[in-house]
Amino acid sequence: MKIFRSESFVDYKTYTFNYATYCIKEGQKELPQIYAQGFLPYSNNVKLQEETYYLARSLRIDLSLFKESSENRRVDRKMEALNPSFDVIPVKDFNLNDANFKSYCLDFAAKRFSEAISEERLDYILAAKSISHIFHFKIAEKTAGYVISIIENGTLHYWFAFFDLEYQTYALGKWMMYSVIKWAFEQNMSYVYLGTCYGEKSLYKVRDFKGLSYFDGNQWDTDIKALKSKCKSDQEFTTDEFKQDTELFLQRLQK
Repeated sequence: MKIFRSESFVDYKTYTFNYATYCIKEGQKELPQIYAQGFLPYSNNVKLQEETYYLARSLRIDLSLFKESSENRRVDRKMEALNPSFDVIPVKDFNLNDANFKSYCLDFAAKRFSEAISEERLDYILAAKSISHIFHFKIAEKTAGYVISIIENGTLHYWFAFFDLEYQTYALGKWMMYSVIKWAFEQNMSYVYLGTCYGEKSLYKVRDFKGLSYFDGNQWDTDIKALKSKCKSDQEFTTDEFKQDTELFLQRLQK
């Protein structure tokens, strides 16, 4: 893997000189290391030829600490009435170019994502060599959802999820995430990565799962109370954390 930094905005009054951090994947076996260092796959620039990853506040489940929560059990019981099922399909056995599959993903993205995914970007995502499996969820033999995942040597990234919005009262999206995590646990994997965690809308990932930690730019932190506080105040950031409360920041860094 090759790590590089790109200069970002400047605030000379507070001596804040930001650099965004990225890495380029040079081999498939590097993926567990890339995720362990807080990187996630970057798909916003469809012109990029090399698989590029960005550093962010991301979440992961340490599966050695995972156990079902009361919320997991509640959602699971609610879904039982629908008798849902899912298959874990290696990408070599799944037609990523299937028009119905792509239409399903694009339709969901247009309704639920803050920024709709274009067909060009979806094609770029599906062309990523790191994608290894598709989770195909069904209810009464009808497609209920898909999860695009990256699995490599005990590491699973729950990357993009698309699901039937008719089942929102059953918390289908929550159940799908729980099901993938439980499946990874049963496969004796080490970690499941759940993407970024910014803003209050991300807190559903934080509340539901045991064994959770977040990457704070330096290390994986299990202080979920601090994470919730960060999410609730993300829009209020005026400078970096070190300058906001230097003493507290250094204390956390020494954990």
